[in-house]
Amino acid sequence: MNVGLLSRPAEEVAPELLGSVLTCETPEGTVSIAITETEAYSGTADPASHAYRGRTPRNAVMFGPAGHLYVYRSHGLHWCANVVTGTEGIASAVLIRAGRVIEGEDLARERRGEKVESPRLARGPGNFCQALGVTAEHNGAGLLTGGSVLLSEGEPVPDALVRTGPRVGVSKAHDWQHRFFLAGDPTVSAYRLSPRARPSAGS
Repeated sequence: MNVGLLSRPAEEVAPELLGSVLTCETPEGTVSIAITETEAYSGTADPASHAYRGRTPRNAVMFGPAGHLYVYRSHGLHWCANVVTGTEGIASAVLIRAGRVIEGEDLARERRGEKVESPRLARGPGNFCQALGVTAEHNGAGLLTGGSVLLSEGEPVPDALVRTGPRVGVSKAHDWQHRFFLAGDPTVSAYRLSPRARPSAGS
């Protein structure tokens, strides 16, 4: 994986991250997850983006440089991981929604629960981070620099397997076709329309 691939708008990078692998090393061990579902979020032009109203201490990592991890807390419960993309100074990031554990499944299951089935270990952005071991301490981590969290290329994904759709669980710009996932993959999360969603203009 190189920074040039990531230095483009989120909606261009998001489908190309499918099949890539996120690895996190912790004192408990190492877990690697192949990405099967992503969502693209832009900056001030995207009403669903954390950066819609500009830079804040919370979202500063989204403004670059590309190749870093933006981690935030969702609903006060779950950590969510985003790969920062685009040009430095312009907010852009890809939310990692789901994946398939390819290394460290025992540790991932220990974190998620012994009864959780393999396809569900990293299904959904909060579960993905829990299985991987990503928390607030990883916010801003370089993904290409050999640190504790690494983004690397995985098995190539045929274009015919890539599907697009509306984003999940957001109330604004929910109908933008910025969700990308592998067709028929059991690890992909189910689509849920936010009860607060309303029609919006966009791409």
